Amino acid sequence: MPYAAHDAFIAPAKGYPQIWRFVVGLGLAIAVYALGIFALMGLIALFNGGLSGLQPWMQRIQVADTPTATLLILGTFVGMGGGAMLATKLLHKRPIASLFGPFATLQRQFLIAVGVAAIVFAASMLIPTDLMLQSNLELAIWASFMPLALVGVLIQTGAEEILFRGYIQQQLAARFSNPIIWMVLPSVLFALAHLDPTTYGPNAWLIVAATGLFGILAADLTAKTGNIGAAWGLHFANNVLALLLISLDGPLSGLALYVIPISVTSADILRPLIYMDMGITFTAWAAIRYAVTR
Repeated sequence: MPYAAHDAFIAPAKGYPQIWRFVVGLGLAIAVYALGIFALMGLIALFNGGLSGLQPWMQRIQVADTPTATLLILGTFVGMGGGAMLATKLLHKRPIASLFGPFATLQRQFLIAVGVAAIVFAASMLIPTDLMLQSNLELAIWASFMPLALVGVLIQTGAEEILFRGYIQQQLAARFSNPIIWMVLPSVLFALAHLDPTTYGPNAWLIVAATGLFGILAADLTAKTGNIGAAWGLHFANNVLALLLISLDGPLSGLALYVIPISVTSADILRPLIYMDMGITFTAWAAIRYAVTR
């Protein structure tokens, strides 16, 4: 596949492309992300009577089936994005803005991707299914959380795109020309970061496969456009649907208007939905790719 725009996107990363810098930078990004989580826990403990007050909040955040707990999880991703930016500046001595690509193009393609993905996702609702939606939050309560929730999803998806499609993809592409390394390897890391057998049981590896597919499609959009805008827009639209509109009944359902009342470990019921979701994601990617590159 021709990726002419990718050459300009990775050009700033070629100044200091050494692998040791990349490994240390990745470790720094992870460390800053972890420190952000610890800092959040410290603030919760400070305002809730110390460690005894922290424990109930830890349990709520682990389940994340309430609006506040879900917002707190989304907020932790500030550290992920900040860590990637810090590594870019300190270890690779390049501007933080180079992680994003040209801002005007990014902004336009982000909005196009959100719009196209929204149309595809809305059309997918017409696919016949036996699943019934169940109300999760009263409309007024849901609406009151939406401004913060949208910002939270924007931060969460942006942080992941900055780290995986920005920092990791750029630095690997600056050192290796083979797309298997700079496209597939970050997608594998992205997928493995979502491995959670405790939560998803027998579906855990299928979730990893679906996430890996998304990672490859997002990497392709980034390489084709020379910025993270289209990938970020697809990611944002996907997570708005999955976290804020219709969620599975369980972890990370706290901000959803509706839930599907099935367990995330129900392999026989959930597996066809995951396959369908992969197909819808692929369709959205193809439509966005056409829209932003025609």
